[in-house]
Amino acid sequence: MGNNPAASAEQHRPGQRPEGDGPRWLPRPPLLLWSYVATEMLAPFFASFIILYCVFFLIRLIPLLEVVLALQIGLADFIRLFSYIFPHMLLYVIPMACMAGVIIGFTRMTNDGEILALKASGISLRRMLPPIMLIAAAISLLTGYFSIRLIPAGELGVKQLMFTLAKEKIDKGLKAKEFTEALGDLVVYVEEIDDRKEWHGVYVSDMRGRVQPLITMAKAGRMSADMENMMVTVVLDDGTLHNAEGRDNQVIHFKQYQLQIPLRPPTRVGGEDVTTQNRNTMSQQQLLAAADRHGPRTKVGRMYLSEYHHRLSLPVGCFLLSLLGLPLGLQAGPGRRAVGIPLGLGFFIFYYITFTISRVMSEAGTLSMVVGMWLPNVFFLALTVFIFHRVEQERPLVPERLQLLIIGLFDRTLRPLWERTLRPVRDRALARLREAAARWWPVRRRAEAPGRSPHLRIHADSASGLFHLPGCEQYDCPQCRIEFKDVQIAREAGFKPCPFCRTLVEEQERQESTPPDA
Repeated sequence: MGNNPAASAEQHRPGQRPEGDGPRWLPRPPLLLWSYVATEMLAPFFASFIILYCVFFLIRLIPLLEVVLALQIGLADFIRLFSYIFPHMLLYVIPMACMAGVIIGFTRMTNDGEILALKASGISLRRMLPPIMLIAAAISLLTGYFSIRLIPAGELGVKQLMFTLAKEKIDKGLKAKEFTEALGDLVVYVEEIDDRKEWHGVYVSDMRGRVQPLITMAKAGRMSADMENMMVTVVLDDGTLHNAEGRDNQVIHFKQYQLQIPLRPPTRVGGEDVTTQNRNTMSQQQLLAAADRHGPRTKVGRMYLSEYHHRLSLPVGCFLLSLLGLPLGLQAGPGRRAVGIPLGLGFFIFYYITFTISRVMSEAGTLSMVVGMWLPNVFFLALTVFIFHRVEQERPLVPERLQLLIIGLFDRTLRPLWERTLRPVRDRALARLREAAARWWPVRRRAEAPGRSPHLRIHADSASGLFHLPGCEQYDCPQCRIEFKDVQIAREAGFKPCPFCRTLVEEQERQESTPPDA
């Protein structure tokens, strides 16, 4: 029985496992391709992460310096404070860096022709998608961990650290035989402080909400702190309280007297009081319990539920934005502008705008909580699938019918308004360009090298029917794929100069028609 070439080829088909290595119907995963794609994505991801984090760090550092200087925070405490604020910044830095990494990686591969080579080898975009999905899923899980665990813990840590620093500032400012104003409107004088931090011979002047001070004198005293309620309590033993109101004077003897002082250190970072107990410091279980306690249909209850869903839906949005970066990165190419990064930034901003609007509507009760908080993710999921399918089919992102509809709406609405309101401005600008061209064109002709053809290379756009000269903003436009030797040939082919180039052509014709002696 002879050899069967078809059977031999079937046995060595690329992508199939040889006999004995497993089921023949299970294709071998292209690990080399996946590792290469992942490497191309991770390198710009880390670079984008560092750049974006430095930007967010500088934005956060400026208001943070006020707290550092007011509380006289040392280097160790500053590092602790910044480590507590660190997760909150990553909640926005990581999604942006992940999307930028995918876009930059695939833009480079497209410009170098690697995507075209992979497609020519029979490798579709879907086979390049698994490593992007795995990395995006890992980064999304990390974002979810930051959102659910680290950010509430960091908010609580900031609150406790600020309270501790404020109390330490009071302890450092409270010295024996000196008047201390570290407690705000309370002036404290202590005759002696022993090793157990007990006070002896205490004098307190209380000016909180008063015209004349409330004087308290005691033989002994001490200070305790309530970190949960951000309160400092001054306990005085065996003393008298002197209350003067006009001509009346009241003296009260006491065995023990307490002064509760709420700490109000300068803890506002970027307009937000980081020591305030709010929903950002609560865990997921605490948010649900608070919503049940206030009622899920009340405004306060909806605010707690919106925070609960916000922490869960934002990592999903990070995953979707990362996948959306793949088709956006393929919009580059030879002779085309790399518009992936601007488009990615626009989609990123659009996502957070829609997410914020949906959250506000959910908290107001206009939309149900689940629908409102997850609607942006559902919309971007459909948008990502739609854009990916069109790019895979090598179609433009925007369908032609939609492009024609937008152009038609522009011609019927905005163009007449543009022509009526800005025509005088445009005419004056063209007149100035004509004057500038009159000064520039002779210099350009004199600057031509000897022996070089005086005719210019013309770039033309077949869609608009316009041609452009060197020096025009549209000279290197992606649609200008036709070249002419000179203006006459371009006109004979049915092309016209753009408004800017028309002034240059008219000036050239005028210069050529003018005799040299003139």
